[in-house]
Amino acid sequence: MDSALEAKKKLDAVSPSMCLAKWMQTSLHLTTGKTNSCYHPPLHAIDREKIAQDPSKLHNTDEKKTQRLQMINGQRPDGCSYCWRLEDNNKLSDRHYRSGEEWAIAEYENILQNPQADVVPTYVEVDFNNACNFSCSYCSPQYSTAWAQEIEEHGAYPTSNPHNDPTHFKVLPQKNNPYVEAFWKWWPDLYPKLKHFRMTGGEPMMDKNTFKVFEYVIQNPKEDLHLNVTSNFCPPTQQLTDKYFSMVKQICDGELVEHFMQFVSLDAWDKKAQYIRNGMNFDTVWNNVNRYLTDIPGRNSLTFIITLNNLSVSSLKTLLVHILELRSKYSKDYQRVWFDTPILRQPIWQHIGLLDESFNYYFEEAIEYMQQNQHDTHMSAFRDYEIEKLQRSYQVMRQGIDDKHLHMADFWRFFRTHDARRNTNLIETFPEYRSWFSECQQATR
Repeated sequence: MDSALEAKKKLDAVSPSMCLAKWMQTSLHLTTGKTNSCYHPPLHAIDREKIAQDPSKLHNTDEKKTQRLQMINGQRPDGCSYCWRLEDNNKLSDRHYRSGEEWAIAEYENILQNPQADVVPTYVEVDFNNACNFSCSYCSPQYSTAWAQEIEEHGAYPTSNPHNDPTHFKVLPQKNNPYVEAFWKWWPDLYPKLKHFRMTGGEPMMDKNTFKVFEYVIQNPKEDLHLNVTSNFCPPTQQLTDKYFSMVKQICDGELVEHFMQFVSLDAWDKKAQYIRNGMNFDTVWNNVNRYLTDIPGRNSLTFIITLNNLSVSSLKTLLVHILELRSKYSKDYQRVWFDTPILRQPIWQHIGLLDESFNYYFEEAIEYMQQNQHDTHMSAFRDYEIEKLQRSYQVMRQGIDDKHLHMADFWRFFRTHDARRNTNLIETFPEYRSWFSECQQATR
C-alpha cells in the first residue's frame, strides 16, 4: 500500500493517467503474434515486418507508443478501463500498485527523460507456443493443442455464439515462428535488464524454449532475477517432469537467480479439479507439488493459481485445507506456499455470478475456515489480504451478472457437449449442483 501511494504521487506529478507498466511490463503471446502491457488491456497484433528489422518491436509497438503518449498527456487509453473504473470509485488501481513495484519505479526518471524512446522492459511474461496436454473447460485452441485437436475434429461448441469456433483462431506453426525467432534475437539485450521473467503456455514443460531459457540462466546467472513458470504440473511423460525438476533444482541449488517461483494451476479438489481441467491426473499433480517442495533447495516458492469459476466453489474449502497443510509442512524459514484466487471472467457461463444463494454456504465456510486460521506473520496461517480477496469474490458472486438466463443456458449446452465429447459426467462429478444444473437445463427451453 505504501509503495502504491508513493507511486501515485510520482505519477500524478506527470499526469492523472500515467502508468509505468505501459513502458516496463509486457506480455508476449508469440503463439498468435500479439502483445499487451499488463494483463488488463486487450491484446493487439505485433508488426511482423518491423520485428524482422528490430526485435524490440515485440514490445515497443505503435499501439503501445500511442498509449504512452496519451498517458503523458493525461488521456486515458480505452484498453485500461479496468483501472479507470477503480479510480473513478476513489480506489487505488493496478496502475498504482504495478508502478510502485521496484522493477517499474526504478525506471521513472529514465522514462521521463525520453518517454517516446523504445525501452527494454524489466517485467516480461511470454508464451512460446500452445503445446498442452490439457483441454481446460475455460481455455481455447490458441493456448492448447489438445483443444485445437478436438475443435478440428468436432467443430465449435453449440453455445449461443458458437464457442471456440475454429475459424476464429489463427495459431502460428511451432516451427519457424517469426515471433519466436525475433524473441531469441532480442534475448541477449533483454536478459540483462530483466527483473521478472515468467513463462506460461500452453504447458511450458512441453516446450523446448523453456529448457533453452533454463540453459541460458545456468550459463549466465543473474542474482537479481525473479524467474517464474506457470505449469499444469502434469506433463504427458515422466521424462519431461524429471528433466524440468533437474534443471530447476540446478538453478535453485546454485542460487543462480534471486528467486524461482513455480505457479501451479489448480481450481478445485480431486475429481472436480480433473473435470474442470480435462486431461489432469490429480494424484500426479499433487505428488509433483510435494516433490517440488521436498526436493528443490534454495530460495524458491510455489503458488497455486485458483481460477475461481462456478464449478470450483463447492470444493474451495477442501483445497484451502490442504494448502494450509502444505504451508505447515514446508514453510520453515520463509513462506514457501502461496495461492491466488482470480475470478474467471470468460467464458461468461462459468462466471461465479451465475450461481444462486444456495452456494453462499461454500464461500462462507471457506472464509470462516480462513478466519479461524488467520495470522499475519505465522507461516502456516492465512493472511488478512488473502481473506479480504476471497470476501470480495464472494460479493461478486452475490451481485450476480446480467442476462443470467442466457448464460445458464449456454452453461448447460457447453457441458452437455463436453460430456458427450470427453466421456465425462457433470452431474456425477458435482452432485451437490444437481438443482442448479436443472435450472440451467430449463433455461435452454
